[in-house]
Amino acid sequence: MATTSGAVVNGLGSSFLCGGNRSQTLLSTGGVGSARVGATTGPKRFIVVAAVQPKKSWVPGVRGGGNLIDPEWLDGSLPGDYGFDPLGLGKDPAFLKWYREAELIHGRWAMAAVVGIFVGQAWSGIPWFEAGADPGAIAPFSFGSLLGTQLLLMGWVESKRWVDFFNPDSQSVEWATPWSRTAENFANATGEQGYPGGKFFDPLGFAGSIQDGVYIPDVEKLERLKLAEIKHARLAMVAMLIFYFEAGQGKTPIGALGL
Repeated sequence: MATTSGAVVNGLGSSFLCGGNRSQTLLSTGGVGSARVGATTGPKRFIVVAAVQPKKSWVPGVRGGGNLIDPEWLDGSLPGDYGFDPLGLGKDPAFLKWYREAELIHGRWAMAAVVGIFVGQAWSGIPWFEAGADPGAIAPFSFGSLLGTQLLLMGWVESKRWVDFFNPDSQSVEWATPWSRTAENFANATGEQGYPGGKFFDPLGFAGSIQDGVYIPDVEKLERLKLAEIKHARLAMVAMLIFYFEAGQGKTPIGALGL
């Protein structure tokens, strides 16, 4: 009896292979078309094709628009990538990597600053932009001493981060952790730039766990936390920009909230 592979032919035109959301498994018998009478049927092969997730857009529901709406150099692989790059800053892959690193660092500083501004003013009652000049402020050092110390310390840390960006894991040296005499604390436990993890940078195990004294990253948790972090970081940077405008008018965030 003649056998056909009509199921395969129909499957090739299914909505799944044409970009639909319905997953299917295609059964192939080695070719498309009618098999010869009396021919030996080969082993059945299952071909499973995964649907490609569509790229997210910063303008939901809008199609087209070229690189303004859907830049070709952004493929959605970065956490929080919604295709927003109207100036084309990320066309160069090297610059894109650096801008993501800069966004992370600025966002983390902004998140710390927002919390510090609210807690500081709630505790002392002094506006954050006047705290350093207040007579009651704790300042055991002169402004010049503080500025020089910060420039030296921050310059040292930032220079190490700069070197590590171009040569990953090159700065995790023995003398960096004199209390433990090991470089493991500063080593990148996740293998991803900007997310070192490990016992030192993830002591509570939010994105991994410690097994037999070794930090094991959890990829699923890490990806979820990376997305949450970049969202909070962007919100904090916008908040800081608003705080600066308010400070220019002599207002504070707590005052603006009527607290």
